[in-house]
Order: sequence, then C-alpha cells, then structure tokens
Amino acid sequence: MGMDSVVFLLSRLIVGGGATFCAILLWSKTRDAGWMLVGLGVITGYAEIIYTTLKSFGVIRSLFVVNNISILEVFLVNLPFLFIMIGFIVTITRRSPR
Repeated sequence: MGMDSVVFLLSRLIVGGGATFCAILLWSKTRDAGWMLVGLGVITGYAEIIYTTLKSFGVIRSLFVVNNISILEVFLVNLPFLFIMIGFIVTITRRSPR
C-alpha cells in the first residue's frame, strides 16, 4: 500500500468520523424522521469506510461473495444513499409548499 492510499484512507476516516459525530449529535437533538434518516445514511457511510479500511489492511476478507462480487460491499456502498434519499423524500412529502 502506497503513501497516497494511506493518506486517502486516513482523510476518509477523519472526515467521516467528524460527519458521523455530528450526525449522532443531530440525532440526539431532533426527532425529525427525515433528518434521522440522513444521519443514518452518514453513519452507514462511515461503516463502509471502516470496512474498506479493514479490508485494505488485510484484517478481514471480502464477505458474502457471489460470482466474485461481494454482496456486502455492494450493500454498504449503496445503503447510505438509499437512507439519504428516503430522508429527502420524507421531508419533501411532509412539508407543503407555501
């Protein structure tokens, strides 16, 4: 693993950790379903970062592989965007235009 990969992973871990910390703080302050789903998307995005980091350092192997495709990786990459999208939809449908 080159130095550029280490810097990239460290920056993702630090920034993702900060975003996750803020998402947890927001979650404790609000009970709004839309914002909770967006926060859950940020938290699952950080779970993907941790999984990728552990896999790149060789701590864990690819899990749930079907036809050389890791189902867990596909799930972890897309789940944050799914939560964020649902959060936006909840917020859009709940608020009426003024």
